[in-house]
Amino acid sequence: MRPFWQSPYAPALLVALLFAVALIGPLFWKGPGQDQLALSAHAVANLNGWKQDDKAGAFAAFVRSCERHSRKPKDQPLSERIQSAALQALYGTWEDWQPLCSQASAMGEASPESIAAFFEQNFMAVQIKSDGESTGLFTGYHEYYLRGAREQSEKYATPLLRRPDDLVTVNLGSFRPELRGENLAGRLADGRLVPYATRAEIGAEFDADNVLLWAADPVDAFFLQIQGSGRAELPDGTFVMLNYAAQNGHPYTSIGRVLIDEGALQREDVTADSIKDWLRNNPADAERIMHENASYVFFRILEDVDPDLGPPGAQDVPLSPERSLAIDLRYHALGVPIWLETDVPGDGDAHLKRLMVSQDTGGAIRGPIRGDVFWGFGPRAEAMAGDMKHQGRIYVLVPKHLAASLD
Repeated sequence: MRPFWQSPYAPALLVALLFAVALIGPLFWKGPGQDQLALSAHAVANLNGWKQDDKAGAFAAFVRSCERHSRKPKDQPLSERIQSAALQALYGTWEDWQPLCSQASAMGEASPESIAAFFEQNFMAVQIKSDGESTGLFTGYHEYYLRGAREQSEKYATPLLRRPDDLVTVNLGSFRPELRGENLAGRLADGRLVPYATRAEIGAEFDADNVLLWAADPVDAFFLQIQGSGRAELPDGTFVMLNYAAQNGHPYTSIGRVLIDEGALQREDVTADSIKDWLRNNPADAERIMHENASYVFFRILEDVDPDLGPPGAQDVPLSPERSLAIDLRYHALGVPIWLETDVPGDGDAHLKRLMVSQDTGGAIRGPIRGDVFWGFGPRAEAMAGDMKHQGRIYVLVPKHLAASLD
């Protein structure tokens, strides 16, 4: 199948895209002046809880991110998708980071003292405040577990689909710089780009050739899409790792909010587990409720992966359990060390203070002080991710010379 840009419909598609950009641009664009950001620099060694944190996992994650960055030209910004001029300058270019990445890569199996000294001597911690607020929301996610099979049967009847050939994804920033970080998805119809099918439409009619696996539980299949990655246990006891491949372009709708609005659940009772229980206990209404979320995620099967690490995140680097952080790409660059201060999930009296690395993103991660902690795979990871919904603050670690102009 030819790429769509080689299609005879390409000129018509370009016209449609330009029209779409002109039409929806004002809806997507949030001018840099609308977020009043304040940046202040601090010594890394003075971070609250810094000395107590075991930073080896974050250091290894940073090295893996450095390897990914090394493919960039030296003068290329660390991220071209950041909309804030102040944050774009703060993160600099790959040339600003390359010497430190080379130094970290050469350290090998470094001691805790050497790792701490590396960050303390080479970086400044920059706290971000937005509209006068120093805290924002931090949640968690994990690799989802579900049961699946390669063949359809009465027990395994819910399809998990690969990316379809007719799905077209467009980076709107390629057409207008102010739309950096915004994407559009659809399909070609008579030379026009039109919205792709919704969750309900995909479920009603899909190509059997696009089925990767058949899930045993439609609720698990739904929550796998929310998490974006997972491991399916096959009938023979082996596992298949599933990773995000694409999304149908429709906005994400929280069915927890839908259940609250319908009076099915009380706001204070809404958790991932309570939503799952409601769906399984109300099979007659479950499909209708899940279809309220028109967003649909397509997957790919990963081969030859390290079981101790997670799937590739937005940076195409394997995620590190409890050390990878999903961030909003309109404000932050990938592959950057970030100091997080928040609460331990499920224990409001215990504090979580640790070094993370920005290696992923997500549709619900919106704002300069907003993050999603990757907890890994297994029952503990699921529990921690499900319980995490806390206020917290972040400090981004950047090479010292990039923070020199800050207070």
